[in-house]
Amino acid sequence: MSHELTIYRGTFIHLPRLEGGLTTSKLKLIRNRGALWVSTLDGRIKGFDWDAHDEGSFRELMRVNGWVDVDAQTNGNSDHVKVKIVTSNEERNEFFFPGFIDTHIHAPQYPNAGLFGSTTLLDWLETYTFPVESGFGKTNTTPSNKPEDAPPSALRVYDQVIARTLSHGTTCASYFATVHVPATNALAALAHKRGQRAFIGRVCMDNPSFCPDYYCDASAEESLESTKSTIEYIHTLDPKGVLIKPIVTPRFAPTCSRPSLKALGSLAASYTPPLHIQTHISENENEVALVKELFPECSSYAGVYDNYNLLTERTILAHAVHLTPEERQLIQKQKAKVSHCPASNSALGSGIALVRTMLQEGITVGLGTDVSGGYSSSILEAVRQACLSSRLVGHTTKYVNENPQPDGSEKLSVEESLYLATRGGADVVCMGDDLGGFDNGMIFDAQLIQLGGVCEDVVSLDVSGNGVSGDELSVRGGPVGNVDIFGTETWEEKIQKWVWSGDDRNVKAVWVAGRMVHERV
Repeated sequence: MSHELTIYRGTFIHLPRLEGGLTTSKLKLIRNRGALWVSTLDGRIKGFDWDAHDEGSFRELMRVNGWVDVDAQTNGNSDHVKVKIVTSNEERNEFFFPGFIDTHIHAPQYPNAGLFGSTTLLDWLETYTFPVESGFGKTNTTPSNKPEDAPPSALRVYDQVIARTLSHGTTCASYFATVHVPATNALAALAHKRGQRAFIGRVCMDNPSFCPDYYCDASAEESLESTKSTIEYIHTLDPKGVLIKPIVTPRFAPTCSRPSLKALGSLAASYTPPLHIQTHISENENEVALVKELFPECSSYAGVYDNYNLLTERTILAHAVHLTPEERQLIQKQKAKVSHCPASNSALGSGIALVRTMLQEGITVGLGTDVSGGYSSSILEAVRQACLSSRLVGHTTKYVNENPQPDGSEKLSVEESLYLATRGGADVVCMGDDLGGFDNGMIFDAQLIQLGGVCEDVVSLDVSGNGVSGDELSVRGGPVGNVDIFGTETWEEKIQKWVWSGDDRNVKAVWVAGRMVHERV
């Protein structure tokens, strides 16, 4: 190991951690300037000094701690502690921000991102999703659990989706895979190799009445055994679960038989601590009606999962668009979590989730891209879509009926949506003590955002109508992507510009547990 610590210098922006969860609309970003240091051994934040924001104070910080730049000459003095220094560029409007957490994404569907036509959920599954996912397994081969036995096309897709999400600043993702064990294990291996924090779930779907015959587990027993195989592989790959964790994944209630749901609930509970669980709930009204038809003995969609011990404090429920008040009460009671997927809900015409209502009722909510129901693998896109969809909630009959006196409080601010993308997501994956902020002792999962330099407009107009003459527009270093900074903005306004206009071009570098896993060239 060439150095013991990495010292990050510059501007750090994050949200405060709210012990009671996000319930207020008066949330404010925290901005600090100075130095923060991270252990190379475990990737955790070991301290910070917000007074060390200029060269003199930083040199004093280095001297007092006996630190020396790993690239500097120490004249053989063994008393020095070697450190690596990473500095953000203030003139380029750079700042460190916590890594994004995608609480719901379908890795094998990435080739279909942006392809959903004008279909709704159930039609879309049959037309686009099941066909592409079925191609992640080999036919007429000896059963195998080895990642290298996955089709080359599956490896290519999985490697690309991991690379793409990292480029958007996603340091942690909860992935749905397919029914195929080798390919699912390959997804885990690739995420581990690239250094992305991930929850990997082999999809369980054994109900022949709903699943297509070309893409279905042969039985509940086979579904369970295949899931166990993936869990065992992941525990071998990452025994301590430092980066990769298994997650039990019944696709959603209609695709699973009762024996399968029961077995998966028991399987998750058999581990200490219990395994995480992820599935879908109440995404589409036709889906809700289908669940009621298939499970008449259960009081509700949420009641189906609760009946089979799949509604736990380690459960991630994607969408939750059409929950009843009674279902929300049950979810809150069982401490299950919700992944809000606004881009997908709009793209597939599923509806608008009552996020503010869920938050006020004590339900933990994070954000998901839901690729490929969602058209983008960017959580930043999910942030702005969460803001936009919340602005329409007050116009829906469902909201008006449940909230007789709407007062605009259903609208999510930029700060609140960023909270859902970081702190909220960390709570959804039960890592709120470790991820989502720059608190002392937390894991340094972070991104370095670059908005670009200030435009210096030295422009003269040719009144003859021939356009700009003389000196063209001069830009100090130039803008980055779609974000233009003119020097009059407050730092809060710069963050708003980033949220509404930013993209992966603004993500200069990404770290997971202090290890750089992406750098924009």
